[in-house]
Amino acid sequence: MSILKSGRRFHSLPSVVTGLAALALAAGVAEAQTYGIATMQPGTLNHTSASAVAKVLKEKAGLNVVVQPTAGESVLIPLVGRGEAEFGIANIFEVEAAKAGNADLRLIGSLHPLRGAFWVRKDTPMKTMADLKGKKVGMGYSAMRTIDPLVKAILATGGLTEKDVTPVLIPNVIRGADDFTAGAADMFFFAFGAPKVREVDATVGGIRALEIPESGMAAAKKIVPQGYLTPAVPNPFFIGVEKPMGVYSWDNMIFTNAKVSDDAVYKLIDTLEKNKPDLVAIQPALRDFSAAALYKSYDIPYHPGALKYFKEHNIQAKAAQ
Repeated sequence: MSILKSGRRFHSLPSVVTGLAALALAAGVAEAQTYGIATMQPGTLNHTSASAVAKVLKEKAGLNVVVQPTAGESVLIPLVGRGEAEFGIANIFEVEAAKAGNADLRLIGSLHPLRGAFWVRKDTPMKTMADLKGKKVGMGYSAMRTIDPLVKAILATGGLTEKDVTPVLIPNVIRGADDFTAGAADMFFFAFGAPKVREVDATVGGIRALEIPESGMAAAKKIVPQGYLTPAVPNPFFIGVEKPMGVYSWDNMIFTNAKVSDDAVYKLIDTLEKNKPDLVAIQPALRDFSAAALYKSYDIPYHPGALKYFKEHNIQAKAAQ
């Protein structure tokens, strides 16, 4: 029932209460939206990075973000491309390889560099990449397809090809670390800062990161142009680094789907930028994070929410390595 007053229609009190309740319920549903962040399995650096991002977004921005672990980057990127997860973290090689088949992928930016190494047991005489000649080396990476070229590029820094080693076929870096621990491989490849690296170090009684010569990078760039060296010194983060040296590095991207709202992406960047100490407390690799460092010139579209943030904060795109 309704009544007319001063030319306006007013609904009865029960109707008004019902309408307000419906609006409140709708607002509650909107606030309770869950965002998924697809990443690799526990033990990897990217799982820890995703956990740090999810925790900060939940506690500081009120966004309900959950980590969705997968078997590898070749699996998780299509999840974001299809909108089954709103965000994802993967290395630039995997993202570039997947862009053709995932038209809705949009970059947020370079979350932090990935720094990786070939580790061997500390009690072996091996110290440089060239020392792997004739050794059992993890290769294949069927669930992380772009890692195989990366491994070949790193081998090339020591003047080696896959013909100079004994390949051990593995699906992902976790399996490679497990095979190394079990003695099925003479090395394993992983990113610094991953819990799995600390686990292996403790399990086998110590590991050593093989040194990469600067002179070998020209050969590596013929296989993977985007790789570069960054300095590392002995400290708890750089496990197995026994002296100052360059370690192989590449960009680690955070990305999203074109259908994710501009506000959600803008809020993600803004929240991470304002709460960096909380990120670093969980993932030391995020010391390299900054909003300014996110924006690099890659041939993949950026999300409008990210571009809005960059424009408002006068952040210009930097050249990719």
